[in-house]
Amino acid sequence: MTITRRVFLHNGGLAAVGTVALPSFLARAAWGAAVPSMRTKRLVVIFQRGAADGLNIVVPHAEPQYYAMRPSINIPRREVLDLDGFFGLHPSLAPFQPLWKLGHLAIVHAAGSPDPNRSHFDAQDFMESGTPGVKSTDDGWLNRSLRDLPHRSPQSPLEAIAMGPSIPRILSGTAPAIAINNINDFSVGGRKTKASPVANTFESMYEHSIDTVLHGTGEETFDAVKMLKSVDTAKYQAAAGADYPKGRFGDSMRQLAQLIKANLGVQVAFADIGGWDHHVNEGSTQGQLANVLREFSQSLAAFWIDLGDLGEDTVVVTMSEFGRTARENGNRGTDHGHANVMFILGGPVKGGKIYGRWPGLEQSQLYEGRDLALTTDFRQVLGEAVTRHLGNEHLGKVFPGYENRAGFLKCLG
Repeated sequence: MTITRRVFLHNGGLAAVGTVALPSFLARAAWGAAVPSMRTKRLVVIFQRGAADGLNIVVPHAEPQYYAMRPSINIPRREVLDLDGFFGLHPSLAPFQPLWKLGHLAIVHAAGSPDPNRSHFDAQDFMESGTPGVKSTDDGWLNRSLRDLPHRSPQSPLEAIAMGPSIPRILSGTAPAIAINNINDFSVGGRKTKASPVANTFESMYEHSIDTVLHGTGEETFDAVKMLKSVDTAKYQAAAGADYPKGRFGDSMRQLAQLIKANLGVQVAFADIGGWDHHVNEGSTQGQLANVLREFSQSLAAFWIDLGDLGEDTVVVTMSEFGRTARENGNRGTDHGHANVMFILGGPVKGGKIYGRWPGLEQSQLYEGRDLALTTDFRQVLGEAVTRHLGNEHLGKVFPGYENRAGFLKCLG
């Protein structure tokens, strides 16, 4: 078992420790106080890395040009899971259907970053920093969203968590954040192996630290981690009907549900899923896109079921760095495009509706003659989640330089 040490010191405090496991961070051990009785509002952000094909995910099946431009990879109209007579879901998104019908799932089409960059690296950086076109931003927008919350609990070491081996760009910043790779692989005592003759545990990192700031702050964390000795995280049972698929993303969502249900003060969380860059043989109802959509939708649907009543205070937003070309290419795939689709899931969501203005797929309506045009800035969607759900009214600090002239979509209650 390997533990990745990531410590960022800001203003004399411990800002982040990566791959520190839970749910041993019990309130009485880590905080020295009881968990607040107030209802915690949570925002979960999911990143689809690789530029997902929004046109084959939420299909404009009543748009004739869609089928004309995608002769071999289109989703046949008879296979589309119709939503409103014009749009429908890819059949691999069947787990989303009941969420849509119950009003827990909303969709924003033709959304994304206004920056025209088609580089994966730059576009993801802009989406995570929340400042499209500006490379000098030091921190991520999800980290900034924590600064002015009305009911923030700064003592909670699990206020901001990322499911993965390290702190992502979106959660970097002055607010403390933790990266959790796998809560079931952590061991306090550690054990020597042939591959690792020296026990690489949080305990050894703590004991050998010469940084007085880390030593002082880490002592509380260390005391909490020691409680893992009496907690068997591997025996967690998801709620009935929460059928998580096998794979990294399903595991991440299952563990995130476990942390939230443990009432440990999680307010913002992040997870990502790769495998969306389909230049060759993207597939239609079967194939590469269908496979990743199946994992994506099953994981999120299971997460929602697993949360139970806690879902009433949880909002999940999905995003990808950009979309794909409106036309398929010569390899039966799609290339880097522009606008995309975003999903919003949660108790406060006014679901069962597709938000945003549809620009159309006629040649004159395409962005630069090749891509779905952008009609909704992704910050308009995220800003509503930050303001109306989390309660942070200082949107200018979360998304500096952005003026929401279009107003909110009003997809959240």
